[in-house]
Amino acid sequence: MLSFPFLARSPSTEPHPPAKVKYHYQDPLVVEKLSEALQEYLLRLNPPPARPLVVVGIGTDRSTGDSLGPLVGSKLAAFPDLPAAVYGTLEDPVHASNLKEKLELITATFGNPFIMAIDACLGHSENVGNITLAPGALKPGAGVNKNLPAVGDLHFTGIVNVGGYMEYFVLQNTRLSLVMRMADQIAMAIYRGIRRRHGLEDDLPAAQGFQ
Repeated sequence: MLSFPFLARSPSTEPHPPAKVKYHYQDPLVVEKLSEALQEYLLRLNPPPARPLVVVGIGTDRSTGDSLGPLVGSKLAAFPDLPAAVYGTLEDPVHASNLKEKLELITATFGNPFIMAIDACLGHSENVGNITLAPGALKPGAGVNKNLPAVGDLHFTGIVNVGGYMEYFVLQNTRLSLVMRMADQIAMAIYRGIRRRHGLEDDLPAAQGFQ
C-alpha cells in the first residue's frame, strides 16, 4: 500500500532498538541475512513470555507494485508449520478500505499481539530492489496521501519502483518479476527467522533456492 517507516511507536521492551538492516534482492545471501536479522529482532523485541506473533501483508492484488504484501502473505500461509498467524493474502488482502477493521479483528482475537507488517514502497532509482527490515511501525498509504493507522512492532518494506511522481501509475507499471522475487525472499526469510526464533531449525528449506 506504499508505506513509509513510522518509528515513533517503537516497542517498549527494547529501549534502544537495533538499527534497521537493508539488503538488495540480488544479494546471493539476502534470505540468510534477513532471517538471521529477524531472529535477533524477535529475541530482543518480543522476549519470553512472547506475545502472539501476527504477520500482516499490506496491499492489493489489483496493482502489480502494491501486491508485495499479499504475495508474501499467501506464500507464508502455505507453510503449515509457521508458528504465527497470517493476515493479508491474495485471496483476502488487507488494504486501505479494510485496514482498520482487520487491525481491530487481530486485536480482538489475540489481545496484545506482536505484529510484523510487510508492504511495498517507492524510492530513489538506485534503491529499487532493496529490502528493509526495521523495528517499529510503518504508515501504510503515506506515499499516496492516504491517512491510515500505523501498523506493526516490526516491519519489512520492499522498494519496488521509483517514487516522486504519479505513484499510482508507477505502481501499476511495476515489473511483476521483481515483485515476485522479492516476495519469495521476504517470505522465506520470515519463515526461517520465525522458526529459528522458536528453536525449530531442523528441516529448514535451503535459503539458496530463493536468491
